[in-house]
Amino acid sequence: MSSPVVTRFAPSPTGYLHIGGGRTALFNWLYARGRGGKFLLRIEDTDRERSTPQATEAILRGLAWLGLDWDGDVVSQFGRRDRHAEVAHEMLARGTAYKCFSTQEEIAAFRAAEEAAGRYPVFLSPWRDADPATWPDAPYAIRMKAPRSGETVIEDQVQGRVVIRNETLDDMIVLRSDGTPVYMLAVVVDDHDMGVTHVIRGDDHLNNAARQQMVYDAMGWQVPIWAHIPLIHGPDGKKLSKRHGATGVEEYQAMGYPAAGMRNYLTRLGWARGDAEIFTSEEAMAMFDLSGIGRAPARLDFKKLENTCGHHMAMAEDAALLHELEAYLAAANRPALTGAQHERMVLALPFLKKSAKTFPELLEKAHFLMISRPVLRDEKAEAALDAVSRGILKSLTPRLQTASWSKDALEPILNEIAAENGIGFGKLAAPLRAAIAGRSVTPSVYDMMLAIGREETVARLLDAV
Repeated sequence: MSSPVVTRFAPSPTGYLHIGGGRTALFNWLYARGRGGKFLLRIEDTDRERSTPQATEAILRGLAWLGLDWDGDVVSQFGRRDRHAEVAHEMLARGTAYKCFSTQEEIAAFRAAEEAAGRYPVFLSPWRDADPATWPDAPYAIRMKAPRSGETVIEDQVQGRVVIRNETLDDMIVLRSDGTPVYMLAVVVDDHDMGVTHVIRGDDHLNNAARQQMVYDAMGWQVPIWAHIPLIHGPDGKKLSKRHGATGVEEYQAMGYPAAGMRNYLTRLGWARGDAEIFTSEEAMAMFDLSGIGRAPARLDFKKLENTCGHHMAMAEDAALLHELEAYLAAANRPALTGAQHERMVLALPFLKKSAKTFPELLEKAHFLMISRPVLRDEKAEAALDAVSRGILKSLTPRLQTASWSKDALEPILNEIAAENGIGFGKLAAPLRAAIAGRSVTPSVYDMMLAIGREETVARLLDAV
């Protein structure tokens, strides 16, 4: 296909953005962005009873958190219903559709008779080739004239060649008797009008592709390239559900996974390129292709997700990571950073991010800078502050008050204090950790001292002694 690539994501606003939908959007975004094309967003809100503005907002928030930007305005499918009806009437004028006056009772009776006769219950409307002179003055639906014999072939970039026997497909209604268009027509009209070249979506839509391809043919439109991707399953191989854990994109933000790590993990969930495991979005755009998508359902692996996120936290720029940390706190309904905590976090992020996989884990490691005086100590920390240790800290405090506040200046001072008391640095570090953080397991003593500053360090030591 020589025209520029145009992909789209078209969720229904009936709930949150599912993680599977997030991956579908990601695949579309990567494919378009990697080829200098467009990625469009359409909200398929024709189900007026179930569609809500709140669900639409949740979808937009989920995409924004994943970092997936779209081109142009968000399209409302419901807002285009007049255009959909116009195409149905154009099909009627072309002779590729017809007026069907059959009632629901007549259709049900026909299907029941077919089933009783052991035949596939495809409704064959008596109005398909009826003389217009016989048309009653009654409501009618517009049905597409589907081929009655032969095969419809879907050349799918993921699933391969999919063949559907036309005898199993009935003449699909495209416009109901009340004048409302059906979803199957609306999707095709919207994709055509939006210039979509590649339809990349879940394989639960594969059965729809045959009927939709017939609409393209009926209108003489270019059929897009199909790519139906397998769904995401849980670790047990069953369809992903709440019993496996979080299924909504925003839940993952509230759980503290960094967006870059989530993008990387979702890209690899069902797609592969050589041995590439950890990569940036720019690298993913350059690598991503449809041929790398597997046919088997992908399994969600939380351990692998955490490991991937850990790499991205370590790779992240400090300012961007701090911004995302603050967004996580809001998403998780946790208190925002105070001014002092923010200042300390700026200094601490370079070392905290190296060993954290999620934001809750990073905050756990940052406990020492989140707390305020007096420092509450756990049992092991309290045990480290015996009378001897307190005496050592007391002698250390005056030297810290006049020292240059850098590791190069602090290191010899702490080593001298340890030597004067006939202990190794490890024996000195334990009471220091207890006094500064109230815990026995913490980041480096030097890192903590530099992050909270001289005044706070000295004050915590004085409190301890």
